[in-house]
Amino acid sequence: MSMVHASQGMNHPASANLRSEPWIVAGIARATLPNSRVPWDSFRDDYRLIREKIEAVFSDFENFNSRIMRAGGFHITNSARERVWKTATGKANFVVTPLPPETMRDAAAKKATAPVFVLTTLRAHDQYNTTVYSRNDRYRGIHNDRRVVFMHADDIAQLGIVAGQRVDLATVSDDGQRRVLGGLLPVPYDIPRGCVGAYFPEANVLVPLASHGKRSGTPSSKEIPVTVTKIPAS
Repeated sequence: MSMVHASQGMNHPASANLRSEPWIVAGIARATLPNSRVPWDSFRDDYRLIREKIEAVFSDFENFNSRIMRAGGFHITNSARERVWKTATGKANFVVTPLPPETMRDAAAKKATAPVFVLTTLRAHDQYNTTVYSRNDRYRGIHNDRRVVFMHADDIAQLGIVAGQRVDLATVSDDGQRRVLGGLLPVPYDIPRGCVGAYFPEANVLVPLASHGKRSGTPSSKEIPVTVTKIPAS
């Protein structure tokens, strides 16, 4: 962990229309901010310029463009990993934030006719952000499949889901939009009852654009009210 190294794609692109993440982000930024002084097209065409900007912000990335070419890359020190806490107390400080009187799930349960679960999206071991390197997840014992939903075994049993039966997840919202992610295989997992987990970016379709943190603007991808519907056996 904490190793920074270059990577090189080995497979031929599935389509000539596939674009890289920097290409997509730069295009969105250029279209949204036409008067921006940021050279988005330059970043799109030359990733070395992106690394130069990272180096300018984070001292750990000094000489980024040259160090990234070393075999095996280079290591970034994480003080927390070394149990070094750079705080006033010299210890790890935890902050307890109380839940609101009515959670998103509480509000959704008033509208739904089926049990409402709280969805959190997550990534697999063989994945970096939205780049998926394989269909395996050694963190959670998943092999050759990403269309899964992690559920408590008691919730699976209560819904009457049998082994091998797939389900649909549907977002509970009041904006009139229908958001469904179908064909997921329930996997018993050590997760609190009433909660489910699914991989992103596949599960991003369930996150309403208007659902985000009030201060941060971050999508609420860890707290999406959903229902779980069994798909009849064919």
